[in-house]
Amino acid sequence: MKPVQPSPRPDHRPATARLGELARHFRAAGGHFDEVRGTMAGEATANATNNIAAQADMTRAWAGFFNTLEEETAAGMAQRSTQLARQVRDNGITYNVYADDNGPQRPWSLDLFPLMVDAASWRHIEAGVLQRMRLLEHIMQDVYGPQQLLAAGLLPPALVQGHPGYLRPMHGVKPAGGRYLHIAAFDLAHGPDGHWWLVGQRTQAPSGLGYLLENRLAISAQFTRAFDSLKVQRLASTYRALMDSLQAMSPQGANAHLALLTPGPYNETYFEHAYLARYLGLTLVEGSDLLVRDACLYLKTLDGLVPVHGLLKRVDDEYLDPLELRADSTLGVPGLLQAIRAGNVLVANAPGSAFLESPALLGFLPALARQVLAEELSLPALPTWWCGERSAMLDALAQLRDCAIKPTYPGSPRHHSFESVLGRELSPQALDEWAGRIVRQPQEHTIQAYTPLSQMPTWSGEPGLQARSVMLRVFAVSDGAQGWRVLPGGLARVASAGQEITAMQRGGSSADVWALTQGEVDPTTLIQPHLTPASLLQRKRLVTSRAAENLFWLGRYTERTENTLRLARLTLDCLHGEAPPSGALLGWLGQMAVVNTLVLPGVPSPQQAPRVFERALIDSLDSSHGATSVGYNLRALKLAAASVRERLSQEHWRIITRAEEALFARFADYRQHGEDSTLRALQILKDTSDQMAAITGAQTDRMTRDDGWRLLSIGRHIERLAFLASALKQALACQSLASDSGFDAMIELFDSAITFHAQFQQSRDMPALIDLLVMDRDNPRSISWVAHTLRGRLAKLAGSAPDQLAPLSLKVPDPGAWDLTALCDDSAPDQPAAPASPRYALLSSLLQQCQRSACEVSEEISTTYFTHASLVNRSVGAL
Repeated sequence: MKPVQPSPRPDHRPATARLGELARHFRAAGGHFDEVRGTMAGEATANATNNIAAQADMTRAWAGFFNTLEEETAAGMAQRSTQLARQVRDNGITYNVYADDNGPQRPWSLDLFPLMVDAASWRHIEAGVLQRMRLLEHIMQDVYGPQQLLAAGLLPPALVQGHPGYLRPMHGVKPAGGRYLHIAAFDLAHGPDGHWWLVGQRTQAPSGLGYLLENRLAISAQFTRAFDSLKVQRLASTYRALMDSLQAMSPQGANAHLALLTPGPYNETYFEHAYLARYLGLTLVEGSDLLVRDACLYLKTLDGLVPVHGLLKRVDDEYLDPLELRADSTLGVPGLLQAIRAGNVLVANAPGSAFLESPALLGFLPALARQVLAEELSLPALPTWWCGERSAMLDALAQLRDCAIKPTYPGSPRHHSFESVLGRELSPQALDEWAGRIVRQPQEHTIQAYTPLSQMPTWSGEPGLQARSVMLRVFAVSDGAQGWRVLPGGLARVASAGQEITAMQRGGSSADVWALTQGEVDPTTLIQPHLTPASLLQRKRLVTSRAAENLFWLGRYTERTENTLRLARLTLDCLHGEAPPSGALLGWLGQMAVVNTLVLPGVPSPQQAPRVFERALIDSLDSSHGATSVGYNLRALKLAAASVRERLSQEHWRIITRAEEALFARFADYRQHGEDSTLRALQILKDTSDQMAAITGAQTDRMTRDDGWRLLSIGRHIERLAFLASALKQALACQSLASDSGFDAMIELFDSAITFHAQFQQSRDMPALIDLLVMDRDNPRSISWVAHTLRGRLAKLAGSAPDQLAPLSLKVPDPGAWDLTALCDDSAPDQPAAPASPRYALLSSLLQQCQRSACEVSEEISTTYFTHASLVNRSVGAL
């Protein structure tokens, strides 16, 4: 096999060049199938600059696509590319990379042009995939049933029972609905000969169904004219078929409650888990949201336990049940296999399909198809040799340089696993070393023939088109009694420039896939028609205990971020005010900074060393450890929001991510340039405050007022009550309110300066301050308003009647019992006290009660709604 030519350099032409002209000059590298022209690119074609035939012979699909953009300039395409990147970022489409030091989330990479698959090619792919689905389903039925294929020697036991993905607890189990495989993904390569070849298959938790939806929405919006004129098949009917099939096969039929099981926000494809759950109308759950009782699966919600009848799982099989599989798993549900064996829950796919993903199995499927289906496979796989068979190993070693070396048990901790390598990229010495490893551990190695991937046009960063290698992933999904259907399209994975490995972790990207049809386009949507009042009543959105807890802490960290922002700005302003602050004010600011961890306890107070204190405060503003200041709280806010991503609007999430990124980026720039400007730090804080106002506005006006939102609001009010009560109590103890500067600082901290001066002008009277900051029911920053609102929210959460309060509400002091005259009594306590005892004893006592009640309410909410403490001591066997 000849070495593959490197990709030609992009056609760099002026920004005024027309796209049609650029397309006619597009060429794939020699030895690759050219998707635009539908032929293998020869060396002469690849190196020619004025080959008229090569310029003209586009396939009908690509010619139709480029014809709709004939007059588009390179500058216009660059603008489209920028718009697409902005849309991906604004929509929050991310792909998490575990090894990325820059943070857990990276924007999804999407190329501007779609991959075209003409109608004839798609019919061939569709038929071949459906045939393979029937074969794989039969293998699952046999392996977990009579095991006749193993007995007949058609499947090596080492690839089935010796595979860590084979689950012995599932042997003899017939899954709910009678079907093992509901979703499968097939990776296809378009070879130089124009044939489609299977490279691999995924059955455990194949990814891509959510990303390809976003790809379709983004790219079809960029090229609406081409999308409409080319008869691109739509996707919605296939998703509808999947949902109908899962409901029909679940134990409760059409009334089934279906959920999507995700490993959580740190999983690399968490975005699509949240997106799919929202698109398909599924409850997004993590393992900790679920429990098994009496061999049935339940979801922990604010309203108690709710049955779950079906799971679309995105968790690998080995992590599903820590009782019977991996004991160290925190991603699964104890007792889940018990519920599956009882037939009380449908899981898609049934646990135990991981052995089907071994590349070694591909070499045995042709014979199995002849035996089981009495058919030849119409969609062949690349020739594959499992080195556990000596004859196959010897054949493979003879052609190792022209093949890919793959692990038989990828990712298995019990077997020797490694990254796949291409023999053509190895030196002679390295190739000999690999051959030695294969001979010593033959069962651990699988050899697969290599074929150059086809190349499609992508838009490069500079004017011009660039040829890049592409692999197509197509999906087959359950279609009820009809068996399966193939999603018309798929996910194209595009290699980075000059590479053949199409992996997102290696800098690759994705592309939309347009499967064309010669018939009518299916107009099906997922919008449910004919909703009745009864069905609408049943569609109340469930709030899981985990989502509730994250919403609660989203509220608390939102308020905490605002509090620390306001306190930090106030402190820096006071330190640089026109008049020097009083000693009492400095003492109060220092105590508040320590209590709220803007600085660490060992930092000198502002009275002792104001400059050192100020530098420590500024240094902590973007700290993510140690002093939990503004940056720490803002990042915690973002993490809490990420865990309930499916409940937030795109605008809400975008504001959160931009605020967090901007604060850390601007402070990093601040330090990089060695700046020592308090004014610059104050400007950063002010801009962050503006962004926080947008975040709180989205929480207040853009979220549905369900129990989840009430917990978010309760979290904010608990945090606000504790902070404001603490601030005022500390000021009374420090006697900082006796000075004008201390008095004004308190009003500023309560964000009530405008209201105070409008009502009381330049008064500095304590009764006026107590009236506005403690008693005023119209001031959302007053302690009375916060306590009253918190009591009402707690009652509503508990389901109390409108004129009644819940027991938890009664833990919060009742503002109706407060008396302004009594609170304004500035006499010291009657009993002997230390000289430092504060005046306004009754007010101080009330503030202490407010602080204490905030802590007590928080603890009781956690026990009642999040941990379900009454259930944790019950074993699965006893349920």
